[in-house]
Amino acid sequence: MTSGHVPRNRVGDPPARRSGAQSWPAVLDALEGDVYEAEETLARGRAEEIAAWGRRSTDWIPPSSLGPLPDDLRERAARLLQHQLAVAEALVERITQSQKQRDVAARMSYAPTRPVASFIDQAL
Repeated sequence: MTSGHVPRNRVGDPPARRSGAQSWPAVLDALEGDVYEAEETLARGRAEEIAAWGRRSTDWIPPSSLGPLPDDLRERAARLLQHQLAVAEALVERITQSQKQRDVAARMSYAPTRPVASFIDQAL
């Protein structure tokens, strides 16, 4: 895996289109960039950004113009897949936690109010 900077564009664009990738290494670089971007989102902990990753609905489709993945890139692609799956699991977990917290907060804010002590200042 590379640790170089991958340009970020619109979240919903397929990686190959975003990077203008014309080779398998460039496609894998773009996919790695997506994984790192998702990890950065998790690290920031902003619920709305994390939820946006969960709403991404377009599945990645390997570019047909490049042919099959070369043998020398299979190990890199397998590591990338494992990394993607781990980050996806973490995203699902965070989204689920966030939804549970929102549900609890909603129940608390609409629950019947608890009695509040009243003190009357009266001379004896």
